[in-house]
Amino acid sequence: MNVTQNVALQPYNSFGIVAKAYSLVRICSEADALTAQKNLKNHPEGHCVLGGGSNIVLTGDVKPLVLKMEILGKRLVSETDKAWVVEAGAGENWHELVAWTLQQGWPGLENLALIPGSVGASPVQNIGAYGVELQDRFESLDALDLQTGQLFTLNAAQCAFGYRDSVFKHSSSGPNGLGLAGRALILRVRFHLPKVWKPVLGYLDLEKKMAETGISNPTAMQIFDWVCSIRQHKLPDPKVLGNAGSFFKNPTVTPEQCADIIARDPKVVHYPMPDGTIKLAAGWLIDACGWKGKSVGNAAVYEKQAWVLVNRGGATGGEGVTRAKAIQTSVYERFGIRLEPEPVVI
Repeated sequence: MNVTQNVALQPYNSFGIVAKAYSLVRICSEADALTAQKNLKNHPEGHCVLGGGSNIVLTGDVKPLVLKMEILGKRLVSETDKAWVVEAGAGENWHELVAWTLQQGWPGLENLALIPGSVGASPVQNIGAYGVELQDRFESLDALDLQTGQLFTLNAAQCAFGYRDSVFKHSSSGPNGLGLAGRALILRVRFHLPKVWKPVLGYLDLEKKMAETGISNPTAMQIFDWVCSIRQHKLPDPKVLGNAGSFFKNPTVTPEQCADIIARDPKVVHYPMPDGTIKLAAGWLIDACGWKGKSVGNAAVYEKQAWVLVNRGGATGGEGVTRAKAIQTSVYERFGIRLEPEPVVI
């Protein structure tokens, strides 16, 4: 195992925080992962997994051993009359995978275009956008148990997907003892892409694109292009302006809670969910509290989207966390809703 000392992490986190890893090992194959697991006992500070670095906030130098996931590879695993099953290494770039599947003529992931991060992180977060979540296209994944050294495979039910949630975000010390946080190192992910393709167009931004273009029955590639255009307009490019993407989850409330908020703020942006709950737009709540565009130090709320925190240059992770907590307090005091951050704070 090739362990590198004092590795600068600024290139590996999209928020652009200046920090270093005391020790870092690059996982480029299953064999690398197995070797790293055997050597974890030599690192009493523990370990953490780093993928695309788009969903983390570093608050200082990282003492635990950093497992930098870099397993690559994309392939068609199987094909039936009903679907294609596609596999990608955990280190593959998510957006590049989406583009590749469409180039091969395998639609289904187009609504998830331009989401930053790696393939391996996608099931951890159960990423989603514009009416599609990863769980809707998920087949299975392979992972390594970092405690036992055993390889294992999980299907969708075993991943316990929820809204921006999965078994990988909960520890085994939780109430059901089934969490895999810090224990599972995801190596490969497989996706089930149905051949009977139906466009998912139920979001206002996509409806606007249909109206603008006059296209009422778009192809998967057209939806891909629309989603890319929408996201590029709304969200800053982390290569230009450091950010961790969506910093807060859209909260869900009961119909009664939503009715109470509407009575006070009729313009609140909300979406009915299949389970009967109501999803509120976190960005609208934050904007309503007057945070859009505000800066404290070098951490700021993006002027185009209030649920995005940005690094104006030289921001520390501590500044970002402080700003996030202030926003949470404001939203709770006005609406009685606790916003939950999406990024992992290290």
